[in-house]
Amino acid sequence: MLAESPGVLVVTHEALNQDAIATIARFLGDQPNWSEIPIVVLVDRAASQARIQATLGAAWPRSRQLFYQRPVAALELVSGIQSVLLARYRQREVRDHLERETELRLELNHRVKNILASVMALFELTRRRGGTTEELSEDFRARLTALSNVHSAVFLAGGEEVPLADIVNSTLAPYRSEELTRILIDGPHLSVSREPATTLALCLHEFATNAIKYGALSSPEGHVLLNWELSAGADPDLTIRWIETGGPAVVAPSRTGYGTRYIRAALTGLFGRPPELVFDAAGLQCIVSGPLSRLLPNH
Repeated sequence: MLAESPGVLVVTHEALNQDAIATIARFLGDQPNWSEIPIVVLVDRAASQARIQATLGAAWPRSRQLFYQRPVAALELVSGIQSVLLARYRQREVRDHLERETELRLELNHRVKNILASVMALFELTRRRGGTTEELSEDFRARLTALSNVHSAVFLAGGEEVPLADIVNSTLAPYRSEELTRILIDGPHLSVSREPATTLALCLHEFATNAIKYGALSSPEGHVLLNWELSAGADPDLTIRWIETGGPAVVAPSRTGYGTRYIRAALTGLFGRPPELVFDAAGLQCIVSGPLSRLLPNH
């Protein structure tokens, strides 16, 4: 019974032999810091209450003891037990608060580690591209901004999921304007969890910066179509397409750059299948597909 952590322990003093007192003492000693279980002792009027109080006070130093002489009015006893149960309820509120605080600290630690890992990956991605110090600084700042935007979108969404459209729009906002939109976005409403959202945002940022430097967005006539769709079924596939048109003629690179390797590895890990990267002369195309469930919480 004691192992079930009762709200209050009610006992007659006659039942408190040495074994019972020792058993309760062990239970009290094992209580967590938030707990102080109240013990209601019903003492026969003929017994010495002072002696009983002294004995139990020495045996149970960490306890809240209340004594009632028998016979006791039912209303008085019920009122007393209700009072200590309310105190017990407050203790459990403290317990829940402490447990939640611990969970939040663990979650914060996990998120900070993920953010730092993302920052280190971004720096490595930027460093391997070489260039001048100014170019490295500009590229790194742009990638950090993309990472900041996606974390802002996740925070504003609340909970474990964020709409995919919010991730796309916040990541690509620097490359779009009200006067001229050359990145066309289309897809149904759906949400993904935080970590996949961050991965998608960083991949989209890579596509966008490459399109500005070498692809469709480097030409006034160029356009990009970014869309996504879901297949039918209980566990649908999510397909995302990045298709560039109207830019300079595309030539397949003689060697695979670090950015392309990052995109391949990141999307493969995310979807469970490698993306299809096509260096078509008319424009770069990337198509990736996989179960939507892989991008949801608790996958």
